[in-house]
Amino acid sequence: MSKSYDPEVDGAIMSFENKMAYSDYLNLEKVLSAQNVRTGAHDEMLFIIQHQTSELWIKLVVHELTAARDAIRANHLQTSFKMLARVSRIFEQLNSAWDVLRTMTPSDYTHFRDELGQSSGFQSYQYRFIEYILGNRNTAMLKPYEHEPKIINILKEELARSSLYGEVLSLLDRRGVMIPRAVLSRDPSNTHTPDDGVIAAWKQIYQAPEDNWELYEMAEKLIDLEDYFRRWRFNHVTTVERVIGFKRGTGGTAGVSYLKRMLSVELFPELWHVRTHL
Repeated sequence: MSKSYDPEVDGAIMSFENKMAYSDYLNLEKVLSAQNVRTGAHDEMLFIIQHQTSELWIKLVVHELTAARDAIRANHLQTSFKMLARVSRIFEQLNSAWDVLRTMTPSDYTHFRDELGQSSGFQSYQYRFIEYILGNRNTAMLKPYEHEPKIINILKEELARSSLYGEVLSLLDRRGVMIPRAVLSRDPSNTHTPDDGVIAAWKQIYQAPEDNWELYEMAEKLIDLEDYFRRWRFNHVTTVERVIGFKRGTGGTAGVSYLKRMLSVELFPELWHVRTHL
């Protein structure tokens, strides 16, 4: 029988006294001690980890979208393309996570649902930040954070900035693809609404991509992003319906009915509408 492999023979460091170790760098003691179950229900751990890991991925989405917007404003489009592509892959990862949560049955959930109180994913401020940076700027959604001054200030500061899509439209205008002045001068705190002039601008790009290749690539990166985002929303709806049916959500929303309304939201409307005009 061969001897057990000793990685130290190949140069692996095996002693970490006074050295940076894996768990130190990732702060794993804090991360792995944050799953505080409140019941003896087996599936409560799944529920907590599902939502905590989702918030970590969403934190990365915020990081990437904020940097992508800065890159677009600075005309560093290739840099922004990498970031936007990464966001799409993150939402693909988040989509797969719903498959794990769907292994929890309605009866499993009833064993700990009451312990959630009024807490709900509806209240995720990071998710709200994503909605705001992408352009769905419903100021009524600030209300759940009024008791947290730091968070509401972060969200209000975001509402005062141009959305990512707003920066893209400004980019088109700088590149000679005319965007209506009324669109460019809109109050950034308002949700963008479809505009025929913007559809015409995207039509110009799609009809001659070789003349505006970077803008054409930008359009497709945004479509990819919203496509994956829509799938994530759809999987959210089907998972909730599968687990609780049409009960009201723990946060007081209409549950599945509320989530289905969100499916109709278009983040980059002209990019979808222009396809009808080509």
